[in-house]
Amino acid sequence: MADLHFLANPARFRRFSQRVLPGLTLATVLCLAVGLYLALVQSPPDYQQGETVRIMFVHVPSAWLAMAGYGMLAALGASLLVWRHPLAALMARAAAPVGACFALVCLLTGSLWGRPMWGTWWVWDARLTSMLLLFFLYLGHIALSRAYDESERGDRAAAILSLIGVINLPIIKFSVDWWNTLHQPASVAKLGGPAIHPTILIPLLWMAVSFLLLFVLLVLVRTETEIDRRRLEIAEQGA
Repeated sequence: MADLHFLANPARFRRFSQRVLPGLTLATVLCLAVGLYLALVQSPPDYQQGETVRIMFVHVPSAWLAMAGYGMLAALGASLLVWRHPLAALMARAAAPVGACFALVCLLTGSLWGRPMWGTWWVWDARLTSMLLLFFLYLGHIALSRAYDESERGDRAAAILSLIGVINLPIIKFSVDWWNTLHQPASVAKLGGPAIHPTILIPLLWMAVSFLLLFVLLVLVRTETEIDRRRLEIAEQGA
């Protein structure tokens, strides 16, 4: 908890970020390079889907990060509304576009994957529809946070939206269990263990870690930018 309070100060957070960014950048690049090699070169084609299965190595991690990113927005929103966390609003502004990009990549790659598998680019399937709603929630958060002349009012409105929208996350997760959908059920996070062969599971998890590092890297860089932008706003108001 002491570490969280230490990083809550934007200036201290910026110093911390600048220390970890070089190493994090290197780790992200190396992890992505290895993950792409495992996913695109070393992993075998699926016996049913053929080479099309390689879309999964981008689609699935993007979906995981889109959901995790919105969970992060909700946590930041609670920190802002309840504890007045001084960095929460700035980090939420930084994280929302990153999460939206992962949600968009998930939707686009899912469409590319669905065409050869289902014979169509899009169906109003429960999983697909709830993921599309998640993308719109991200866009709503971005729009609300910038909709007011006073940044604080926009940040509070966006925080409320993030807490309301978090109910969509379990719907995305369990939609394939609650309704009869075209989307396949969970294959990795299962009580009986993953139902994927290790030759596909290992590259998938490696790409998930790579995307997680990329997400953290982008959020840190964008948070630094938001800190600088907020400082300029304060300076202009005081001039």
